[in-house]
Amino acid sequence: MKLTRKRILLFTAIFLFLIGMAFTAVYLKSVADYKRAVKETTFGNLDISDVPDGVYVGEYDVDFIYARVEVTVQNGVITNIDILEHKNGRGSRAEAVVDRIMEEQKIEVDAVSGATNSSTVIKKAVENALTG
Repeated sequence: MKLTRKRILLFTAIFLFLIGMAFTAVYLKSVADYKRAVKETTFGNLDISDVPDGVYVGEYDVDFIYARVEVTVQNGVITNIDILEHKNGRGSRAEAVVDRIMEEQKIEVDAVSGATNSSTVIKKAVENALTG
């Protein structure tokens, strides 16, 4: 039985459509996993005044967003936070959260509006630096 050109094109189109659907399903699952990871991120009750003087590096990764920070503590106070790396979608504004952390001297500060997930990842990277 000889396949006609139309049937070959139809089977090819169906095959490509199914592959596209599979990739879409994998991507949507990745997005759901990322959102769940951010939502399930918790913060401990860290007292910064108990952290010894030093320079600490920490990171946090939830697939779509990653942050690596360097935190400087002197005399029980965070004196500097450098964002060494911040992979994000549109969350670059979230980097302002480090100013809030230094201002309030605590990790649990308000997220930057419009960049909540990136803010959470940066805050957790700071916490990981100071507790890790």
